[in-house]
Amino acid sequence: MSSIFTRIINGEIPCYKIAEDENYFAFFDINPNAKGHTLCVPKKEVNKIFDLDEETYLGLMAFSRKVAIALEKAVDCKRVGMAVIGLEVPHVHVHLIPLNHMGEMTFQEKEKMTPEQFDELAARVREQL
Repeated sequence: MSSIFTRIINGEIPCYKIAEDENYFAFFDINPNAKGHTLCVPKKEVNKIFDLDEETYLGLMAFSRKVAIALEKAVDCKRVGMAVIGLEVPHVHVHLIPLNHMGEMTFQEKEKMTPEQFDELAARVREQL
């Protein structure tokens, strides 16, 4: 069975897409730690990050960097933090979280956003890509 991320990539589940290329996909986390919390995933469904082949791993890091730079320009924050945890969904994903304080990186504080806020912020980030 496909992971929820594969279903998002395939358009079976809606998302707030930020960026996409042939091999990678970036979209907002719908339960964000902070405004702009983004997930970057390889389109190839692999459970653990260190099980990725080297080319896909390095490509994911380069793609995530590009998205993080755009996030930092579009979202008022001190920096963009990155986490790879991988316990929630069995599909490799990089969390990019705009940070103003350490609590935003704990996955215990959550930000409430309306669909309109997601849409407006997604447009701002895409303009920076």
